[in-house]
Amino acid sequence: MEDHSVGTAGILGFLDSYTSYLIIGHKEPDGDCIASQLVLASYLGNKGKRTALLSAGPFTRTEIASYASRFEDKLPSWSSEPGVAAVILDCSSLSRTGPLGDAITQLMATGLNVAIIDHHASGETIAKDTDGRQAPSSPELRYIDPSSPAVAFMVQGILESASYKLDAEEAELLFFGLCTDTGFFRHLDAGSSVVFEAAGRLVASGASPKGAFEAMNGGKPFASRKLMGELLSRAETSYDGRLIMTWMDLKDQERYGLVGRDSDMVYQLLMTVEGMEVAVVVRQESQTNCTVGFRSRKAVDVASIAASFGGGGHRLAAGLFIEGKVDDILRRIQAAFAPVFGYQPR
Repeated sequence: MEDHSVGTAGILGFLDSYTSYLIIGHKEPDGDCIASQLVLASYLGNKGKRTALLSAGPFTRTEIASYASRFEDKLPSWSSEPGVAAVILDCSSLSRTGPLGDAITQLMATGLNVAIIDHHASGETIAKDTDGRQAPSSPELRYIDPSSPAVAFMVQGILESASYKLDAEEAELLFFGLCTDTGFFRHLDAGSSVVFEAAGRLVASGASPKGAFEAMNGGKPFASRKLMGELLSRAETSYDGRLIMTWMDLKDQERYGLVGRDSDMVYQLLMTVEGMEVAVVVRQESQTNCTVGFRSRKAVDVASIAASFGGGGHRLAAGLFIEGKVDDILRRIQAAFAPVFGYQPR
């Protein structure tokens, strides 16, 4: 497929070229995804464009639950009209958008143009996407910046390059999105001054760091603290303590509910263990499938491990959706790290 990679100017041109936009995020959205969608929709709306905010959900994270009513999980009736385009945020594979991916594939067959804004290095072009089926070769613009800490940071850059003045609500959302993916800046390293400068501009426009922190960490149900205890109590180490793995099954989900899954806090605690390098959380989502989350302290590229199972993400944070039961997935994931830590695979 022809390379359609573009930068900020190319995306701005795309956002000027159509009258209506489908603004799509990935399934199981997080704060970065939702905030980026909302702000981009606000920008386009202020330019007189018609927009639809689309997400397959579920909005189970407490910090984004209040935004659920602003999103639809099905395409609007005007999707196939002339002058409509789509923007996919925070993922670069149609399969990551859930059932919406099939609907977008069908529209692409009739000429729908798509732009992708993402900061994940992994993810195939749409022409090779959708579970191996050959998707239409409709023009696709890809603005991918793996060095960006969040898509919210990229959206801020796009709008600032258009000399767009953010209002307080837009600034608050972008700050929230940036804090979500940076762990309130704790994942940033030396050389991140440009990110803090951008965050400063958001605060100057009305964003509240205290408000963002409360949105991310407050209001958690008591069940989430109980489940965290369960996950910590069953965590086990391997490879001389360098790998820590834990899990939850369907019984946990029934007992504590979806809103009790506060994986980020579990990762935070596991990452403080002396000598550890990688933390993994496996969750049984259904009788036949699991999700797996990976976090690396510094040296290990967990995106490559996730990619070997069909997943993806960042070098230090990645994930995947995989068929199987918890026990088998734990064994397979553990074995995949053997060569990483200098052990012979069993």
